[in-house]
Amino acid sequence: MRRTVYEPEHEQFRETVKEFLVREVAPHGERWEKAGIVDREVYRAGGKYGLLGFSIPEEFGGGGVDDFRFNAVVSEELARFGGSTPAFTLQNDIVLPYLLSLTTPEQKKRWLPGFAAGELIGAIAMSEPGAGSDLAGIRTAGVRDGDDWIVSGAKTFISSGINSDLVIVVTRTDPEAGHKGFTLLVVERDMPGFTRGRNLEKMGQKAQDTAELFFDQVRVPAANVLGQVGRGFYHLMHNLPSERLSIAVSAVAGARAVFDETLEYVKSRKAFGQPIGSFQYNRFRLAEMETELEIAEVYMDRCLRRVVDGELTAVEAAKAKWWTTELQKKVVDTCLQLHGGYGYMSEYPISKAYTDTRIQTIYGGSTEIMKDIVGKSLGL
Repeated sequence: MRRTVYEPEHEQFRETVKEFLVREVAPHGERWEKAGIVDREVYRAGGKYGLLGFSIPEEFGGGGVDDFRFNAVVSEELARFGGSTPAFTLQNDIVLPYLLSLTTPEQKKRWLPGFAAGELIGAIAMSEPGAGSDLAGIRTAGVRDGDDWIVSGAKTFISSGINSDLVIVVTRTDPEAGHKGFTLLVVERDMPGFTRGRNLEKMGQKAQDTAELFFDQVRVPAANVLGQVGRGFYHLMHNLPSERLSIAVSAVAGARAVFDETLEYVKSRKAFGQPIGSFQYNRFRLAEMETELEIAEVYMDRCLRRVVDGELTAVEAAKAKWWTTELQKKVVDTCLQLHGGYGYMSEYPISKAYTDTRIQTIYGGSTEIMKDIVGKSLGL
């Protein structure tokens, strides 16, 4: 079924993303995997290609185009590439919305040009050793001291935690105010008391630096408050749907890429004198995956239309996130099985896809949390 959500300018941009991946990413993937981190230079290259901050106003060095379909193109091509890639979706879809919607004019001048150029890398620090999906359990605290906030605490599982220059820290600034007691504070590289712990070893997505962060009496100026004091929880709830939609876009594109590669494999791999894809059981499994992927693509395109029109709801994003990531997990697992013993070998892309995919149903809000959001919307 032909997709109609994209215009010619999106497809032209897609070619730019593909060129970038071939020239700037492919030669380095294996080294990044071993190092556990990508080179910062790839972000600067992304800035030159116009792949970062395209929704940033032109006066700050961005493209001035507020169209999430461009975000989706980047997400899709990174997912289809299948190798080790920089965290551009984190920058464009997760960090940038905060920097666009919540910053003061002074903050925009200070941060957005570097962000668009790939010279400033962002991260958002929510998860803690004792608080993951349960944001109410956050213990990192900020205490007002004159015009500053003194921040103490620890965060973990922070994507781009090593490379980041700007870290949006979810901080409890009023322990008695419940959901109204959180504030977003931007901690910058080299602020005294801000240290980075381990670059955590993971089962997949090994080139993505994921770190522990520690804050020991870090003095954060009031000029680094993002949004309104006490409104941090509401700012998070407003921006999480774009993060979840981004994950869903990547899930469908990644699953489709694995399926397409597997389809070619089962046509050429023979057993008992015939292509393994021609056995009825395998043919049925492939037919199921093709159908489910196309249904997922239709729903994703509908979500993209709604986000462009400013109508996408948190519930719709939650539906997209849990369904597509669970589908991706199922498709990749089935495709690995169809590869047989070769699928278990690291030299085959399906092996990497298997370990890289497993986190999809966990970060950005687990499947269980997404289902709870949908369930509550039903009045339950």
